[in-house]
Amino acid sequence: MSRNFWSLAAAMMFSCLLSPLAFGQANYDESKVGTYQLPDPLVCLDGTVVKTAEQWEKVRRPEILEMFQREMFGRLPKELIEAGDHPDFVTFKVFESSDDALGGKAIRKQVEITFHELDYAKTKKETGREVKANLLIYIPKNAEGPVPAFLGCNFMGNHAVTNDKGVAMRSLIDGSAHHIKSADPNALRGYRANRWDIEQVIDAGYALATIHYVDVVFDGRDGIGTGIMSLYGDSKATEERAPDAWGAITAWAWGLSRVLDYLETDEHIDATRVAVMGHSRLGKTALWAGASDPRFAVVISNNSGCGGAALSRRNYGETLAIINYNFPHWFAKNFRQYNADPNTLPIDEHELFALMAPRPVYAASAQNDRWADPKGEYLSVYHAVPVYELYGEKPFDGLSEPAQPAVNQPAHGNRMGYHVRTGGHDVMPFDWTQYIRFADQFLKK
Repeated sequence: MSRNFWSLAAAMMFSCLLSPLAFGQANYDESKVGTYQLPDPLVCLDGTVVKTAEQWEKVRRPEILEMFQREMFGRLPKELIEAGDHPDFVTFKVFESSDDALGGKAIRKQVEITFHELDYAKTKKETGREVKANLLIYIPKNAEGPVPAFLGCNFMGNHAVTNDKGVAMRSLIDGSAHHIKSADPNALRGYRANRWDIEQVIDAGYALATIHYVDVVFDGRDGIGTGIMSLYGDSKATEERAPDAWGAITAWAWGLSRVLDYLETDEHIDATRVAVMGHSRLGKTALWAGASDPRFAVVISNNSGCGGAALSRRNYGETLAIINYNFPHWFAKNFRQYNADPNTLPIDEHELFALMAPRPVYAASAQNDRWADPKGEYLSVYHAVPVYELYGEKPFDGLSEPAQPAVNQPAHGNRMGYHVRTGGHDVMPFDWTQYIRFADQFLKK
């Protein structure tokens, strides 16, 4: 790792600490959380009580999804909504493959995804404006038939998730915090391999697919209008957007759906058995991708905190005011109107989890990651239980009580799961072990 890289990293971390709202206003005293009342996911806007899965799917779920689009994550541009799945202006090309990856146990594929301008379908010209992203896939080599897969965005480039020198380097940008550029192109290779337990995933019989989120949209205050957001919609800057226009999280989530489009064409992968997983801000992205695209078979959030798994109404750790101040590009501008009083927000994160029903959903916390409010993350799962019960699903193993499961004691219920482990804000082998164990119930034939 180059000295220049660490110098820049230290400088950027220091600047974050100086941010007026970065940490100073966070509450870590449970007695100061205050009282709050969550919106009932089973009561429609007209007061009708939802009693069947059909009512949920036809009436209440669309109401909640609309509120998340309008008030929190922002709407996709009209042309993307109309294009649906497999838009003809997104193309794929396998540019590298190997049948001898990871010491011979895996097939490696690298796919160039090109997001073209909307008129590409008519002109077929690749010389116009376009955005390219690389998809990295590892597949168990000796698997019989198409395999299930885990899919997620990564922070620092595909080459950072593994020490495999065959992985192409597309970007030297560190999108995980402040877009640090390294003077040494190889400095980041394998830098985040600890978060991607690829061999455990492969050994369990799953493929793993990942894409660098900054390849889709730049993660910064000026990120709105970059990447794919420069191609579609009105390409307005962060503060010039319409109040309900899409934020970066919605763009990243849409990018994950386009990866799923590709996986549906890959003979080695069963795209009906794909779990979307993300950590931190990319955990928020995974949840919104799962809520927006019902093709994802399992949805997993790892330490996603405020704006992800944690309840917005809990005054603990990061709050709406803090997150909207520091990351104004992540969400719709409408989300900011609830900074002063989250109790006025017409939705909360337990309803984000409810949007997955009846698909399996999992949330994970870390004991020392108080910023992400581990208790609030669990409560979102707990308060989504009534929606899953509409489908005859009866949670068990600790998911039926408001008290968190014990540390390092995962609660794997029927289609719902949660754990809190020792340690801090990270993805550990313990987490992957639980995700695989949970997914096995639903994705293994």
